[in-house]
Amino acid sequence: MSHSNRPKAFLFVALVYLLATAAAWGTHQALIPKISPLWAFAAADAAATLVVFIGSVLVNNSSVYDPYWSVAPMVIAPALAFYPGSEGAPLVRKIVVTALVLAWGGRLTWNWARGWHGFSHEDFRYVDLRKSMGRAYWLVSFLGLHFMPTLSVFLGCLALFPALVSGQRGITALDAVASIITASAITLEARADTELRAFRLTNPAPGSILKTGVWAYCRHPNYLGEIGFWWGIFLFGLSAAPSDWHIVAGPLWITSLFVFVSIPLMDKRSLSRRPAYAEHIARVPALVPRRPRAS
Repeated sequence: MSHSNRPKAFLFVALVYLLATAAAWGTHQALIPKISPLWAFAAADAAATLVVFIGSVLVNNSSVYDPYWSVAPMVIAPALAFYPGSEGAPLVRKIVVTALVLAWGGRLTWNWARGWHGFSHEDFRYVDLRKSMGRAYWLVSFLGLHFMPTLSVFLGCLALFPALVSGQRGITALDAVASIITASAITLEARADTELRAFRLTNPAPGSILKTGVWAYCRHPNYLGEIGFWWGIFLFGLSAAPSDWHIVAGPLWITSLFVFVSIPLMDKRSLSRRPAYAEHIARVPALVPRRPRAS
C-alpha cells in the first residue's frame, strides 16, 4: 500500500476498526455468561486494541491507533445504554450522557481525521520513540502506545457503568453540574483545536507561538478541555451511584497523564523549536487559565 495514498489509508483504518469492533463483540459474547459485565467489557476492549495493534504493525505506523481514544467510548456508551439490566437507570441521564460522549468522540475523531495525512504521517512522539528503542520499538508500542491508552480510556469509562447501567438514583443537581462541565469542556476543546488548526493553516514563521483566543490564557487549553470532559463523566457516575467512588480512578489517572507526561513533553518540544517559548512559559500558565503576566 502506498504511504502517500490518503483515501486507501483511511479505508484501511476503517476496516481495522470494523474488525476491532467485531473482535470486541465476539469476546464480550463469549465471556459474559462467565464473568461480570465490567470485566467482559474490559476483555472486549483489550481484544479490539489487539486488532488495532496488528493493523499498526501491518503498515508500520502506530498512528493507526490514534483515533481509538475517541472511538472506543462512542462504542462503549451506547452499548451500556442498551445493556440488559440497565432499564432502572433514568432515561434522561442515559440520553444526556450518551449524547455528550458521542458529541465529544465524534468531534475529536473528526479533528484527528482532518489532520492525519495517511501512512506518510506518524505522531512525532512515536517517531522519536522508534529511533530510541530500535528493535524493541514494537514491544514498547504494544504496551505503551496501544494498551496503556486503552487502559486509561477504560478507567475514564468506569463512570459510564453507574451512569448508564447500575445507578438507579434519580436525576439530581449534580447531573446539571456534570452536564455544564462536560458540555463546556467539549466546547473548550473544540475551540482550542479550531484555533490551533487555523493558526497552522496561516503557515506561521518558524518559532511562532499561538497566543490568541483561548490559547492566550493557558498553554494547553485543548488538554484542559479533555481533562474537564472526563471529570464531567465522573460526576454523572457519582450522581447515579454516590457510593461508587472507585470511578474517580479514571479522571485522576487521565489528569495525571496530561500533567506529568503530555504537558512536560510538549513544552520540552516547544522549547527546542521556539526561541521565545521560555518567556511564554513564564507568562502563560500550563493548564489553569488566567490573564498572562506582563513580559
